Amino acid sequence: MICRTLALGCLAASPALATTQEDVLSARLRPGWQMESGTHMAAVELDLAPGWKTYWRSPGDAGIPPSFDWSGSRNVRSVHIHWPAPVVFEANGFQTIGYHEKLLLPVEVEPVDPALPVRLSVEMELGVCDEICMPASLSLQAELDTPGAADPGIQSALAARAIPAREAGVSRVACTVDPIDDGLRLTARVRLPDPGLAEVVAFETGDPSVWVAEAVSQREGGELVSVTELVAPSGTPFALDRSDVTLTILAGGEAVEVRGCPAP
Repeated sequence: MICRTLALGCLAASPALATTQEDVLSARLRPGWQMESGTHMAAVELDLAPGWKTYWRSPGDAGIPPSFDWSGSRNVRSVHIHWPAPVVFEANGFQTIGYHEKLLLPVEVEPVDPALPVRLSVEMELGVCDEICMPASLSLQAELDTPGAADPGIQSALAARAIPAREAGVSRVACTVDPIDDGLRLTARVRLPDPGLAEVVAFETGDPSVWVAEAVSQREGGELVSVTELVAPSGTPFALDRSDVTLTILAGGEAVEVRGCPAP
């Protein structure tokens, strides 16, 4: 929300009004290959001008989350996005999470009938920022031929996904939830090895209408303790489904994903 306001203000006041989406962003669908399971691995490829960035699925207070509409596709049952680990940006007192200059976003496509051709189509809305921010709209299509050929770029992006909690050495997760005037305060204590680097924790809930504050995190012994606030549209305390909470711990260009936030 903040970035939308800032973006409109910057565009209205900036002498760079001549900057267009075409000046700073190009995109395509990479067709990828069919896997043994019958699903197809493709990717959305974004190339941004030097210095420009776009945002992760949970972009922080000042970011614009991307949205995807796959309904124009043919012979597609479902699409699952595999997010590479993002990076953290600090600017003008705001922390945002995303990608700079290039993003290869793998998408796993389940066809209705694996034996028939697949046409993948996406309408995408996203934000791109440098000194100014602007909303961008993309309309991309590709025929996903079978079997296709393994794409080293997509394979590299898949390898850059967040590490599951168990593989990262997470041995305990305990979360307390306290009511506040307009929602909830969520405190997570995660026992995992200390990377010796600054750690940023991004919280997500299963309800996209819930606003999530930038978390405050610190190390206490062998635990990472992170606190955030959750505000629902009602502006009052609400019932939180702990199983739908995801914590992503970012440090040094790598990510650890913790699913679920159980009580102590």
